[in-house]
Amino acid sequence: MYLSAWGSLEAMVKYRQLQPSPSLLMLHSLPVSLKLLTLASLLMLGACAKDTNDWSEEASEAALYESAQSAITAGNYSQAVARLQTLEARFPFGRYAEQAQLEIIFAYYRSRQAEAARSAADRFIRLHPNHPNVDYAYYLRGLASFEEDENFLTRIFPLDPSKRDPGAARASFEDFSRLIERFPASEYAPDAQRRMRYLRNLLAEAELHAARYYIYRGAYIAAANRGKFVVDNFQETIAVPDALAIMVEAYRLLGQDQLADNALDVLNANYPDIGYFDNSGKFIKRDAVDKGEKSWLNLLTFGLFG
Repeated sequence: MYLSAWGSLEAMVKYRQLQPSPSLLMLHSLPVSLKLLTLASLLMLGACAKDTNDWSEEASEAALYESAQSAITAGNYSQAVARLQTLEARFPFGRYAEQAQLEIIFAYYRSRQAEAARSAADRFIRLHPNHPNVDYAYYLRGLASFEEDENFLTRIFPLDPSKRDPGAARASFEDFSRLIERFPASEYAPDAQRRMRYLRNLLAEAELHAARYYIYRGAYIAAANRGKFVVDNFQETIAVPDALAIMVEAYRLLGQDQLADNALDVLNANYPDIGYFDNSGKFIKRDAVDKGEKSWLNLLTFGLFG
């Protein structure tokens, strides 16, 4: 039975009962300190032996699969990956082979191995294009890219998402788009659509960020082109009025008054109350047009340097 990424996985591993070890009988003849040290060593060896037993050549396909499920349930995704890899290597045509290939995508994703998750998803889609749960592989591929930029540094120093490399966001948007195009009735389609709306706004803001940088650096043609790209390709996002304002300012600075007036007319007709016009209807340049960028030295020293 198929298991959802967000559902709980029922643990089915049957743990073997540890038998009394003859080595424990030696403890009675040792000093207390040595008893404690020896006991700790025996417990560590026992734990290692128990873990090794799961990897033994005699372990059945079902035992390996159940062990992987237990690791997923416990949140030990790295161990789950290892168990699923072992299962597929030893039982490539077994009963659990296809399910293991699907679940390892999830395990890679949850262990923050985005590239491995995408590769595993691509492999599953290539090998099993007609699998009843292939939509899940598309969905997980999109999720892996969606969260790829949530790395160690961004968790410690939260950055405006629009200022990050948008490559992963674009890849995620394309993955979710393929999912919806091929499987519009998929149970994952609604969540994919919500994420796509967020990503569309994020990608538009990334273009605005680049446009503002070009304004700041005096590259007005590039700034105008970025603004126009947002207007042409992200019409349903909240970035459009700022993009039009950037076009107005960039064209003014280039001496292209007619192009500036055209952009201004569109801005006034569609967003008259957005805050770019004074009471007399005159265009007001806001911070959204030409925010200066702070250097990394300035950010890391909290404004003391740079």
